[in-house]
Amino acid sequence: MSLLIPSLFGGRRTNVFDPFSLDVWDPLFSSALANNVPSSARETSAFVNARIDWKETPQAHVIKADLPGLKKEQVKVEVEEGRVLQISGERSKEEEEKNDKWHRIERSSGKFMRRFRLPENAMMDQIKASMEDGVLTVTVPKKEDKKPQVKTIDISG
Repeated sequence: MSLLIPSLFGGRRTNVFDPFSLDVWDPLFSSALANNVPSSARETSAFVNARIDWKETPQAHVIKADLPGLKKEQVKVEVEEGRVLQISGERSKEEEEKNDKWHRIERSSGKFMRRFRLPENAMMDQIKASMEDGVLTVTVPKKEDKKPQVKTIDISG
């Protein structure tokens, strides 16, 4: 069973709670349970949290994900009801030859999924995504801020 929780992972620590960021978290990958989890599950957990940057410009929300070694065919960008943007994919484990002797394995493999609840001003029908040099860029245009119209009322009398 997967649960949705606020983002607790990432390279930058902040005291600001981000209500828009959601991660899919599986309790099997909790570090408290790591000793009881098969090594294949621990390897998958290393890739579960792709590094994400989200910035807002005057025109759009721009989300960048570091996905080194992945091709665009291995990544999915989807929009769900409730203005939820989901980025997911999978990196296959490298084939092991019987006579290979591994000295170190640090690159992770497995599935990942990140979910973000986009704000009200997101134009969900105009989202664009591109991938270059292992970096996925998702651009979500914003609706124009409508300036309140001021109407002068004549005062009689």
